[in-house]
Amino acid sequence: MSIVSSLSPRALAAPESGIVEVITYARGREGLIPLWAGEGDLPSPDFINRAASDALLAGETFYTWQRGIPELREALSRYYARHFSVSLPVEHFYVTGSGMHAIMLAVQAVTSPGDELIYLSPAWPNIVSAVEISGARAVGLPLDFKDGGWSLDLQKLEALVTPRTRALFINTPSNPTGWTATREDLENILALARKHGLWIIADEIYALYYYGDAPRAPSFMDIMEEGDRVLFANSFSKNWSMTGWRVGWIVAPPELGQVIENLIQYSNSGVAQFMQRGAVVALDQGDDFVRGNIDRATRSRDILCDALIATNRVETLKPDGALYAFLKVDGVTDSRRTALDIIDRTGVVLAPGSAFGKGGELFLRACFLRDPRQVEEAAGRLRDYILKL
Repeated sequence: MSIVSSLSPRALAAPESGIVEVITYARGREGLIPLWAGEGDLPSPDFINRAASDALLAGETFYTWQRGIPELREALSRYYARHFSVSLPVEHFYVTGSGMHAIMLAVQAVTSPGDELIYLSPAWPNIVSAVEISGARAVGLPLDFKDGGWSLDLQKLEALVTPRTRALFINTPSNPTGWTATREDLENILALARKHGLWIIADEIYALYYYGDAPRAPSFMDIMEEGDRVLFANSFSKNWSMTGWRVGWIVAPPELGQVIENLIQYSNSGVAQFMQRGAVVALDQGDDFVRGNIDRATRSRDILCDALIATNRVETLKPDGALYAFLKVDGVTDSRRTALDIIDRTGVVLAPGSAFGKGGELFLRACFLRDPRQVEEAAGRLRDYILKL
């Protein structure tokens, strides 16, 4: 028996990321335009870095609060009051080692081995893996795709509920599709969860990257009541260009406090205090930076989508939210092979839709949170490639 084969089945079943595969394939080449990953091209702003650096140099390097330093939990409360018009005491907030960590803890909190969690697909692949590594079963419901846009069929969602179902995972605005739930969608989902006694894990990381008439996307925060079983997973990565920091948070009913603290204790034992100092400043002083990021994303979204839609070979609509164009290109039957070919022929790196599971196999994902001039160059290369297919 080999060393690898002696590992646990759950560990062995964890799949290689299809996104990482294209990154590895492209790495080291010159002249690439990287639209593969869910991050922008701006580094973390200096005012955030200085706050973390000052705290580090001041010796804030010891064990810290499992639930997060009080100053950060207070800043999160202010952030939600400012952007979501809700008054949440600090007892609702728990600092995690990334948004991924927040998702993993939420899944562990509400599911047991053999339970089922329903998610909407295409979906970020880490969601499925987080569920299955925890021993539960991820059940995907493909969103309906028609005329370039995506929609949720609530009847199909309810049809998947079984006696084993414990939770619904709702990512809105969506990675990778850009689908954004309306208030009515959220009301219907919440009613379904109440009817069947289900938890909702709400991934609203892209809530501020919304291209509608409101300053942010509709949220479960707008409609939920005390006692509703809703956990929110969020991250500092996208809004404040802090993908490498690995800091996130959970919003949960205070009654869950000790359980979540215990899960934090036995996973990463808390986030470094000096990094939390940077996160405090991001929340309290970073609104202008976030608005600038959203403006760049809006311009780049329009440049990319307008250029590709004009070919009459790409079926997509401008996404309502998030950072991605999910492109259905005429003639593409294998998104993985096409993504690798696009790297070879154009130097533009996209993520294959097959990496995002059910319903994504014929699509390619482009992240447009980059300098609009670079996105314009990428759009031109992709347009030429598509017209030659």
